[in-house]
Amino acid sequence: MEKEELMRKAIKLSIDNVTNGGGPFGAVIAKDGEIIATGVNRVTTLCDPTAHAEVSAIRAAATKLGTFNLSGCEIYTSCEPCPMCLGAIYWARLDKMYYANNKTDAKNIGFDDSFIYDELSLKPSARKLPSEILLAEEAIKAFQQWTEKSDKIEY
Repeated sequence: MEKEELMRKAIKLSIDNVTNGGGPFGAVIAKDGEIIATGVNRVTTLCDPTAHAEVSAIRAAATKLGTFNLSGCEIYTSCEPCPMCLGAIYWARLDKMYYANNKTDAKNIGFDDSFIYDELSLKPSARKLPSEILLAEEAIKAFQQWTEKSDKIEY
């Protein structure tokens, strides 16, 4: 399939998802022009704040391909990804991202992620979400064990 067809599929998923009670977002992951997986926003239907279209598509593609590394694949998403989804796209190692609506379009209908971008630029002590370091000297043991592990799978 051509990239326009793949994007039209993501857009159709987003439109159909609104009709079916979900959020207005859809995503397609393709490899060599073939659809590997799709996802739609199911935050409210699943009561899962991480059930965004892109994350859902990544999970489905990784399961189908049997790998966490989706290099060689591209993602087509009906809207510019939020910070969580963008992070997931980077971690999945997708080769390219295409999107239709942008974050301003999303903000205009009530999906405003700008506060997260603002928070990320602040020191943890200045963020709205209170946080504190706790038991770091105990937690570091897992990192030390990971460093010493000879049969680890790097990601």
